[in-house]
Amino acid sequence: MANQQLFLGIDCGTQGTKAIILDAASGQVMGQGAAAHTLISGGNGRREQDTRQWLDAFTLATRGALLAANVDGQDILGVGVSGQQHGLVLLDDQGQVLRPAKLWCDTESTPENDRLLTHLGGETGSLERLGIVIAPGYTVSKLLWTKEQHPDIFARIARILLPHDFLNYWLTGRSCSEYGDASGTGYFNVRTRQWDLQLLRDIDPTGRLQAALPELIDAHEAVGTILPSIAEHLGINPQALVSSGGGDNMMGAIGTGNIQPGAITMSLGSSGTVYAYSEQPKVSPDVSVATFCSSSGGWLPLICTMNLTNATGVIRDLFELDIEQFNNLVAHAPIGADGVCMLPFLNGERVPALPHATGSLHCLTMTNMTQANLCRAAVEGTTFGLRYGLDLLRQNGLQSRSICLIGGGSKSPVWRQIVADIMNTPVICTEQAEAAALGAAIQAAWCKSWSNGHESTLADLCERCVKLDLSSETLPDADNVVAAQQAYERYQQQVATL
Repeated sequence: MANQQLFLGIDCGTQGTKAIILDAASGQVMGQGAAAHTLISGGNGRREQDTRQWLDAFTLATRGALLAANVDGQDILGVGVSGQQHGLVLLDDQGQVLRPAKLWCDTESTPENDRLLTHLGGETGSLERLGIVIAPGYTVSKLLWTKEQHPDIFARIARILLPHDFLNYWLTGRSCSEYGDASGTGYFNVRTRQWDLQLLRDIDPTGRLQAALPELIDAHEAVGTILPSIAEHLGINPQALVSSGGGDNMMGAIGTGNIQPGAITMSLGSSGTVYAYSEQPKVSPDVSVATFCSSSGGWLPLICTMNLTNATGVIRDLFELDIEQFNNLVAHAPIGADGVCMLPFLNGERVPALPHATGSLHCLTMTNMTQANLCRAAVEGTTFGLRYGLDLLRQNGLQSRSICLIGGGSKSPVWRQIVADIMNTPVICTEQAEAAALGAAIQAAWCKSWSNGHESTLADLCERCVKLDLSSETLPDADNVVAAQQAYERYQQQVATL
């Protein structure tokens, strides 16, 4: 079909890589593919991944998507990559990866982060200088940790890349970063959109880190064309443009059409995120709000909770339930789970800011300690964290007329109702649940359009390619809202004791 405009969108997440083929002319997703990753975990908070798994998964997911779409890979005009934020990939001067990538959920560098925060003048100092408060998951503490724990590796660093930058480097041979994902490094100023070179010199006076930084490019700029050998390996067009790409939250914003003020995107993935578009870098005084840049030219104030489907998954595994059984139990338990309250801080927590917290169950009695109540308490407890974050965004002046829900948890009607009731806001899903992969494909189409003299704006592309699933629309129920509010206040009382 000659009038198709095919783009490949990739989302490399913690649990796996997703690929979609988008026809930007019709706005249709033609096919999808996926492949899983595994984690390297340690008891000290270590959460790492072997980057070779990303490359293998990228390849498998792409081939799967091409097959499902039944299109010729030679017709792919561009590639966009979304990646998990904050992860650290170190390369030597030969372009070889020096060690496994430390991920966003890695807390092993908490002591280093504490020292860096003190160096910056505490949370206030960090906020004034960078526009964000560095957290253990951010990239900067991972650099200091590498210097102290692996000096031999540190001495060989030639490139410092985020996960999506690394995939773009593999595709093009060029080392670039864009403002959105760079915002989560902890050595980037979100107001001026520049690297904080002095902070890197403070970590390493030799200038090695500064020299290893990728070049910053605008969201609409292409990194370059795909390397011929990689194009052949993937089975796609060697003329395909590789767009700037971005972090998964930034790409999820594009994939839900969240590119102008008023919309709120909420992601129910392994972690939970809530974000909204802003035209100005209006930095919140609250340290939990990360005023990241967007990958569409503005800013994306965001809150992130460390525990979501990973916490509900632990309860599911404990009771050996599949998703359907779990959702049925949640639906049959009352709002507030008969008083059972779960603080699901199994990974520590960022919002509320409790990095050293652990998970706990409260208010158990002989009668309320049932499977259904524990399942319900896990869903409510994780959703309360998102409510806490949404309230912070609202206090910072963001409007929330409706919430666009994405991520694995959004597929559950019972969870959608719980979100609508706890937030007291209508909820709707996009037709395409893989919003970050879709956003990456849309951004690739936008980059291609820029190189062709702007035939389509980003707004045009979002209008055409982001489709709401009207059957998923969920309105808050007045009685439920009252009961959910009472349960939320109980949750806040328990959090206050920590």
